[in-house]
Amino acid sequence: MMARRSGANPMQKFGCIILAVGLAVAAFIAFRFVAGWTEQGPAKQDISIVVPDGATLSDAAVMLKRSGAVLSADAFLTRAKIFGGGTSIKAGEFVIPAGASNSDILSILQGGKTLTRLITIPEGMPSILVHERLMANEQLTGDIKVPEEGSVLPDSYAFDKGERRAAVLARMQAAMDKELAKLWAERAPNTVAKSPREAIILASIVEKETALPSERQMVAGVYSNRLRTNMMLQADPTIIYPITRGKPLGRRIRKSEIAAVNDYNTYAMVGLPKGPIANPGRLSIAAVLHPAQTKALYFVADGKGGHIFADTYQQHNENVRKWFEIRRSRGEL
Repeated sequence: MMARRSGANPMQKFGCIILAVGLAVAAFIAFRFVAGWTEQGPAKQDISIVVPDGATLSDAAVMLKRSGAVLSADAFLTRAKIFGGGTSIKAGEFVIPAGASNSDILSILQGGKTLTRLITIPEGMPSILVHERLMANEQLTGDIKVPEEGSVLPDSYAFDKGERRAAVLARMQAAMDKELAKLWAERAPNTVAKSPREAIILASIVEKETALPSERQMVAGVYSNRLRTNMMLQADPTIIYPITRGKPLGRRIRKSEIAAVNDYNTYAMVGLPKGPIANPGRLSIAAVLHPAQTKALYFVADGKGGHIFADTYQQHNENVRKWFEIRRSRGEL
């Protein structure tokens, strides 16, 4: 009688093979899932992504897929939930570097290091140019009217891509309200400004008359003295404002314009013009509220970018003569 040969059942062998293949596939999938968290991403160049307020991680995953920062929104979301911890993402505009991994991207969204976009309003910029600057920025949305003159505080303001211009302008005006209230509360007893509005009007003239911070208090002192003695301010920028609304005139002032009677021309009126002629900065407002203690009533350019001041008309005429000599030597006359 022959002995039965021992050995595994063919079906058992096949089952073992299937199991081994399955385990290998599962191990590979698990390996790829884990590796996909830290390996280089598909982005070929830096990508900007805007995460709005209230957006969820799921929303961000879809935006990342659409922008090409990740291969799969579902895979990124699953990995982020498993490996990313419980920290929520932040709102704002983020820059995703080229090749950033899923792990890198989540860290960026959770870290809150948003891209800073700035729009700058220089000191003395009139509102018509503030309006043009805001409207020309293609990363802002919506329309605005020309803001009230003197209502914007010159500074650099951060904004988000797609933000409404009206919201950015509102921040600029709120900053002016806050700064003016602070400076007004700290004003010196010798200021001639009777109200915050008068301070803004006079500061806008000071702003336009000198570009040197070191001169602003002195210029404010001269105009303060003129206001106290009912002298005309005779500030050239107030002639130009009703003609151009603050834009450069681009030519010399005409005699007819010097004699023109309107609410701004301080060559034809005593006292302050009816409103500001620009948006003055902090230093000019502070200069008006803390003017220099001086007897000076006149000033003229010194040929070096600043001014020379005089207490008397006789001294002033001599300074003017010197200024004309300088201009003749330059071929300007």
